[in-house]
Amino acid sequence: MHRSVCLSLAVVSILIGSGARADDVRRVVTGLDERNHAVVLFDSRIPLKRDSPVLSSTNFWITDSTPPSLSKQDTANRPIGVSPPDNGTKFRLVEFAPLDPATEAKLPPEMIMKGVSHPPEKGIPVKHPMMHRTRTLDYAVILSGEIDMMLDDTSVHLKQGDVIVQQATNHGWVNHGAVPCRILFVLMDSKEP
Repeated sequence: MHRSVCLSLAVVSILIGSGARADDVRRVVTGLDERNHAVVLFDSRIPLKRDSPVLSSTNFWITDSTPPSLSKQDTANRPIGVSPPDNGTKFRLVEFAPLDPATEAKLPPEMIMKGVSHPPEKGIPVKHPMMHRTRTLDYAVILSGEIDMMLDDTSVHLKQGDVIVQQATNHGWVNHGAVPCRILFVLMDSKEP
């Protein structure tokens, strides 16, 4: 399953990074019809929703189990926080706006962490409003722009084309650049670290 997720991420990153408008992304979902023929179930533009002054996001697909059931129902619009459902997955795009020091100083403490439904028991308290930890294994691809990934004691600068495997650790995404940064994520609920 992980091999197919990685291949899908590569294809989607090429498509999203090479022609998506700033406010929405085309999403195509396939499935089988009653004759077992491959068909397009959904083909539409999915808008990015502004979640805060510093980020906009959209969910492409959400599942409730691993391995997932194949669905003909559109799962993207259901309400969900930062974490995927227990035993589930979440496929999403997040765009991080450039963050100036004045705006950064006004962000509420634990801004992102408040949206996490089941954080792992291990880990220290977060120290920045953009920091959070989810009980998930996350795959991420930097589609455009640059961003700093904050960890507990260090920060890693990432650029377009870089990939991240995040394993239930404190992390935060901060864009100190001049242009927005888009990141494609697959979050998979995991066992307690």
